[in-house]
Amino acid sequence: MKHLRLFALLGLIASVLSGCGYNQIQINDEKVTAGWAEVLNQYKRRADLIPNLVNVVKGYADHEKEVLTEVTRARAGVAGVNATPELINDPAAMAKFQQAQAGLSSALSRLLVVVERYPDLKADQNFRELQAQLEGTENRITVARNRYIEAVQTYNISVRTFPNNLTAMVFGYAPKASFTVENEAAISQPPAVDFGKSK
Repeated sequence: MKHLRLFALLGLIASVLSGCGYNQIQINDEKVTAGWAEVLNQYKRRADLIPNLVNVVKGYADHEKEVLTEVTRARAGVAGVNATPELINDPAAMAKFQQAQAGLSSALSRLLVVVERYPDLKADQNFRELQAQLEGTENRITVARNRYIEAVQTYNISVRTFPNNLTAMVFGYAPKASFTVENEAAISQPPAVDFGKSK
């Protein structure tokens, strides 16, 4: 009889939790975490390509030290941001992360201008391979970032709407930070990394 009451109580708790959105919040939280891991993976891939890119450009344009140093410094700035999983729960830390990534994108764009002045560099096989890898990575960053934004939106809706919001309050689930941009139109385009392909 005691066991029967225990099973009945457990069944009641399970039905209450499933009806209050707890499981959906868990699913959505996992999707946000997975989406964030993919964003970090793609940003890391980009950061890993930069030293090789700088070395190739340096071989042709060694006197462009200021631009090369700027790219290297921006990459170091990105590496200096502690991109832990907790970052997605801290809007200020997320803003700092985004600022560092935007600085790196900006430095890469300035490198573009330098590359235009060196036709031999644009023709270099190593440079063209790095260019293709970097372009592909920028596209993957955009896709990963958009998937993350969608996952955060789904999660945030689930913790803000009734009755899930009551469950979220009880268990301490707060809305998560998403990507934002100063220029809203910029979110629809990956950073330009076309190093002046020959027409």
